[in-house]
Amino acid sequence: MTVQQAGTRKIKESAGDRIFLTTVYIVLFLVVIAVLYPLIYIISSSISSPAAVTSGRVWLWPVDISFEGFRVLFKTPEIMTGYANSIFYTTAGTIISVVLTIMIAYPLSRRSFFGRNALMMIITFTMIFSGGLIPTYMVVRELHLIDTRWALLIPNAIWVWQVIIARSFFQSSIPDELQEASEMDGCSDIRFIWSIVLPLSKPIMAVLVLMYAVGQWNAYFNALIYLKSADLFPLQLILRSIIIQNNSSGTMDALAMVERQQLAELLKYALIVVATLPVLVIYPFVQRYFVQGMLVGSVKG
Repeated sequence: MTVQQAGTRKIKESAGDRIFLTTVYIVLFLVVIAVLYPLIYIISSSISSPAAVTSGRVWLWPVDISFEGFRVLFKTPEIMTGYANSIFYTTAGTIISVVLTIMIAYPLSRRSFFGRNALMMIITFTMIFSGGLIPTYMVVRELHLIDTRWALLIPNAIWVWQVIIARSFFQSSIPDELQEASEMDGCSDIRFIWSIVLPLSKPIMAVLVLMYAVGQWNAYFNALIYLKSADLFPLQLILRSIIIQNNSSGTMDALAMVERQQLAELLKYALIVVATLPVLVIYPFVQRYFVQGMLVGSVKG
């Protein structure tokens, strides 16, 4: 028997293995259906006529295809303002959060950093216990951040769980010997981080960018608490106003002939599609790093 023939032979699976694999495939198929169906339904409803959606005729595919919802969506000034604000908050907030997380996680990963264990305990303590909403609001008010863009960027700039993941990644991926060798060559700490640490940390940086970006994009509670001016509202707060409270004056003026219920159905699914689009665009670019960064950062350390 040749090596090629031996390599093509398969190990005979037992009846128990076949039953197990069949069960796994069935469960995975059901999970895929459960995940894909809501997405397809939302997209189909967003390009269907309001009458078809309210009457329940949209089940899977679009019915009476109409882009009226998107037309009204992009003609509503407050929605476009909220969209621009959300893009700014997400971009600026992600940059600030990733930079600060790396600045605090990397020193905590070095054994030569004095007091790193005590500082890590203090940081972890804030993950379990917090001052609460009212003390936090008072701090933000005393810093004169109320009704400013900084109120959505600074108070929640660092997440403890992300610091723990980044610290574990640096501990397992950036050995102390590498830093010692760079110091012997006269490399400064800033140069070492910029030229060596960051290029080797693309997986964890992709994880941090995705986590912070998604969290910042979907956040609305801080805006609800700290912002008063409508021109500073993010998209999620605008969506809350239109879909839940249904009290958007600009939209009602643009659609004065449409009833309130039809207005909600007209905009609801189009808004969901538009609001989730940036996350769907970002994810493919960081997906290849995501699993690697999560496993290295969370298992080791």
